[in-house]
Amino acid sequence: MNQDYFVHESAYVDDGAIIGSGTKIWHFCHVMSGAQIGENCVLGQNVFVGGKAKIGNNVHIQNNVSVYDLVTLEDDVFCGPSMVFTNVINPRSAVRRSIDEYRSTLVKRGATIGANATIVCGNTVGEYAFVGAGSVVTKDVPDYALVYGNATRIVGWMCKCGEKLYFGDDDTTECQKCKGKYEKSGLIVKRIEQSNLILSRNREEQYADTIC
Repeated sequence: MNQDYFVHESAYVDDGAIIGSGTKIWHFCHVMSGAQIGENCVLGQNVFVGGKAKIGNNVHIQNNVSVYDLVTLEDDVFCGPSMVFTNVINPRSAVRRSIDEYRSTLVKRGATIGANATIVCGNTVGEYAFVGAGSVVTKDVPDYALVYGNATRIVGWMCKCGEKLYFGDDDTTECQKCKGKYEKSGLIVKRIEQSNLILSRNREEQYADTIC
């Protein structure tokens, strides 16, 4: 069968799984029927993907990670080795839970989850957030937030490029590496796009012309 993605001979991809072009699935992985995996992803050794899991494009999942049912990873997400997702909040060996009792987990675009971190089900990890290694996420993580600990707490903010941000008194900052610009209001951080910066400068120039 012709396919434009790679599956190692030791891996199992069940019929009915949807896999995008350029994706690589390495040793001892198991992708269940119904799973959706985007383009140009990398699944390291011993990764499991449930039949009701959704993985976007350019997602990197390191060794020994299980992406269970109702877990959604948007584009450009990074999952460190042996990090853990869950989908049942109150498991009992003697009680069979139906999928209606599962809680969904969403990891938004560009987020990073460090090695051995645990994401308790029912929570959202925001865009370009950064979860430190070994952390336990028990509540939603805001966009661009740097969190770590058990349970996690916000200890800083991260740029889209992966560098730490340092906000001044006026709650704006520029990344020291990529020069991306950000503004913060409480626990909401937004990247200021170049078009917005140009518009802001034009307004300032128009105001300056008016008062002259």
